[in-house]
Amino acid sequence: MQTTLSEQSRRLPRAAEAEKILRTCVHCGFCNATCPTYQLLGDELDGPRGRIYLIKQVLEGAPATEQTQLHLDRCLSCRNCETTCPSGVDYHNLLDIGRAVVDHAVPRTPAQRLLREGLRALAPNPRLFKGLLRMGATLRPLLPRLLEDKLPQHSPAAGSRPTPRHARRALLLEGCVQPGLSPNTNAATARVLDRLGISVTPVAEAGCCGALDYHLDAQARGLDRARQNIDAWWPHVQSGAEAIVQTASGCGAFIKDYGHLLANDPAYANKAQQISERSVDLVQILAQEPLEQICAATERRIAVHCPCTLQHALKLGGAVEAVLTRLGFNLTPVPDGHLCCGSAGTYSLTQPVLARQLRDNRLNALESGDPELIVTANIGCQSHLASAGRTPVLHWIELVDQSLAE
Repeated sequence: MQTTLSEQSRRLPRAAEAEKILRTCVHCGFCNATCPTYQLLGDELDGPRGRIYLIKQVLEGAPATEQTQLHLDRCLSCRNCETTCPSGVDYHNLLDIGRAVVDHAVPRTPAQRLLREGLRALAPNPRLFKGLLRMGATLRPLLPRLLEDKLPQHSPAAGSRPTPRHARRALLLEGCVQPGLSPNTNAATARVLDRLGISVTPVAEAGCCGALDYHLDAQARGLDRARQNIDAWWPHVQSGAEAIVQTASGCGAFIKDYGHLLANDPAYANKAQQISERSVDLVQILAQEPLEQICAATERRIAVHCPCTLQHALKLGGAVEAVLTRLGFNLTPVPDGHLCCGSAGTYSLTQPVLARQLRDNRLNALESGDPELIVTANIGCQSHLASAGRTPVLHWIELVDQSLAE
């Protein structure tokens, strides 16, 4: 696509990157065929091609408007379009650049600022988040429906973790909201990895991956969180930790981008690249290990929800299904598995109407094979799908851990 950036846009730190991405797009429109919001709304500007055009206009000097901001806000950042695109357009990075420019030019309403700043203050603080969850459980009948639905219903309590004892060591990102919403996920991960001869080392100094800030109008703060995590993990990487394991694919996708996002930071570029290279989703570890020796599958019918960040960002679509099939689990067919459930980080709170529509559509597909349980690989998807109160939803590692105990 022919592009001529304005003089102001040429001064942006990522101007050359934006121009390169825009020139890659041939405006074919294949991306709209798999865009969840375009399918719901039928508006060209609520599909990737239209959003690319909006960003192009702004970077070429056209004024950014509230309508521009709305169309960009409605994007789930699911990256389905990147999987579909025959030209390899790096859409998510262009979207990040465009959103930053538009958000700088278009002030948000007080209500929007309050919501976004509140989410940024609350979610990355595990202790505060857990405290508010306990308070919410007590006050559940008095809460608005949107908040009540977000409270976990039947999340298993965290079990014990094995004492580190193996020569093989891996770091584990504890996450920010997962310890409150699904406290057993990381404990189950530690138990399964221990059975495989890998000891998990939690690093308390590592906190939120930074994605939440980065995607809620605070990109600089998100990158600061990335630097803090790099500083926390670096000594362990140097002393022999073989991987940094994520049990939330949303976090994993962002950590994989550390190297790219900090490439121009001379103090962190090299470390960030090495951290990104050592970052793996949990399924990548288990796919290489002799699981059959430690696991006995159950006969329950299981539906697998593959998060967008796992299949479109990390390119691991089908990996969880392959591991569970190898172990003998009874997986039900799931149509349209490439589509987003509507969670998308904080999207279910910032765009609740669209998020609920997408959630219900995804649940209809997941439940079409009459499963007894739905499993997924991302805490946001898990919480969002479970909020409907239909089929129980767990992280897939908890299913594997349960089979070990049986």
